[in-house]
Amino acid sequence: MRVKTMAESTSEKNRKALNRRQLMGWLSATGIGTVSFHRALTVQATSAQEVTVEMVKQAEWISGIELTEDQRNQTAAGLTRTLRDLEALRSFEVGYDTWPALKLHLPQGQPLRKTQPEGQGVYRPAEVPDTDEDLAFLPLRQQHDLLRRGEIKATHLTEIYLKRLKRYNPQLKFVVNLTEEVAMEKAKLIDTSKSRRSRFDTPLTGIPYGAKDLMAYPGYPTTWGAPQFKDRMIDHKAYVLEKLDAQNAVLVAKLSLGALAMGDQWYGGPTRNPWNIEQGSSGSSAGSASATAAGCVGFSIGSETLGSIISPSIRCGVTGLRPTFGRVSRDGCMALSWSMDKLGPICRSADDCGFVLQAIQGKGGDDPSVVDGSFEWPHTVDFKELKVGYIEGAQDVRDREELQILKQRGVKLVPIQLPKDIPTWPLATILYSEAASQFDPLTREGIEEGLNSWPALFRRAEYVPAVEYIRALRIRRQMQEKMQKLMSEIDLFVSSGGDELLITNMTGHPSIAMPSGFVDNGESLQPQSIQFVGRLFDEVTILNAARVFQQETDYHLRRPPFVSEQ
Repeated sequence: MRVKTMAESTSEKNRKALNRRQLMGWLSATGIGTVSFHRALTVQATSAQEVTVEMVKQAEWISGIELTEDQRNQTAAGLTRTLRDLEALRSFEVGYDTWPALKLHLPQGQPLRKTQPEGQGVYRPAEVPDTDEDLAFLPLRQQHDLLRRGEIKATHLTEIYLKRLKRYNPQLKFVVNLTEEVAMEKAKLIDTSKSRRSRFDTPLTGIPYGAKDLMAYPGYPTTWGAPQFKDRMIDHKAYVLEKLDAQNAVLVAKLSLGALAMGDQWYGGPTRNPWNIEQGSSGSSAGSASATAAGCVGFSIGSETLGSIISPSIRCGVTGLRPTFGRVSRDGCMALSWSMDKLGPICRSADDCGFVLQAIQGKGGDDPSVVDGSFEWPHTVDFKELKVGYIEGAQDVRDREELQILKQRGVKLVPIQLPKDIPTWPLATILYSEAASQFDPLTREGIEEGLNSWPALFRRAEYVPAVEYIRALRIRRQMQEKMQKLMSEIDLFVSSGGDELLITNMTGHPSIAMPSGFVDNGESLQPQSIQFVGRLFDEVTILNAARVFQQETDYHLRRPPFVSEQ
């Protein structure tokens, strides 16, 4: 039997003392119980691998307080999970020379890519479709072409989308509030303007769109998908919507999001996937993806903190662009995580996403993180100069359609590995801590109705001390540096999902998701998807790569059978 040395015994005592101090800090932050309760629970917790409900009950007895059964379970389970996450972060050596990720953007490390305007004659002039449905599904530049030539009117196109929103909303539940009055007023002004040439200078003029209902617009509620804010009016226009107004785009609806930007469940029910109405549309840009897939808006604006553009775009078979962090101003939008939130377009094609991003990007409003970067669309890149990374998996490179299409255009394919030596998912501590701080008043007032899983996550995050939050930011900085080095060696990479979603949201890199096929489940088709991730502020390259893929395939042009059968 091995006997512990004095040094080992001292180290163990110090570690237990440290854990007890940390637990005391977390418990004090929750506001649950008294100091004696905290001390009683701390003594038990530090002598075991997890905090149990029985420990919580015993601590109540000692301190003379009583919690509800739900509070006991949440305190026990939440504290146990928090301990595990923080232990993973503590086990990673950050060193004394690592700054926290207080500034989200590292130097780009590469010169801005040379691009050139798209040549003339790439797209043929559009013809007026035979049906309203065909018109509703037309690409944006073709709709704009018809509007510019006067072959359709903005009021007619707006009425088509409003009718479709009303028709399909009862089953898909993607509308929180229609903005019909302001939409028709805007469309009429466009149609009656005396200067036809000037009013159609912008490619989004007269195009109806929807906005995720965490963006404020005067005269209409901004609900954040939560029943507590159902009737809340904000007398301010989100800067992204102000920019679209200036482009003469037509807002037709505030679209659903899962409560406080989680999932697809909001106070109106779950938003559905048009490809399978028995299935949720994923979230949290649930309504934006669903309405776009159903041809009920020309395009939509979503937001992402951890997958909220990418995930519903995959589920609903549309094209979603998550821009570089800081590319689009978040002024007038709900904050979930100040260091992670991003706004971006959800459309039916990469080309459409490029036009929308050009309209909404750049500085403006109250958002200190946003920067002005070079972005023009449509611009092209030289594919023969590109290196495209891919992660090796079970499928042979020769069988991966997206890689072969890009290879045919002249790119060099390069196998890569993403950082594996950093505790990736525990970094979500940053998101939960910032979200808990933002919505701390709801937690302290015990408000839980209709907030999905947020209340338990908020309470769990209340246990995280500032030291551990800063530690996570320092580890995030190392993640940024590793990704910066990787991206200096390639121009973009094809994502395979998994940890990459959290990694690239933590590092701020742009990503685009688009349909790449369908799986027949017997009763429905389920869209499949691929993603391209690019360098910071280099959305032009991934948009071009996505557009090439879509020029060679037709997955993005297919329509959910549901919208044609009704």
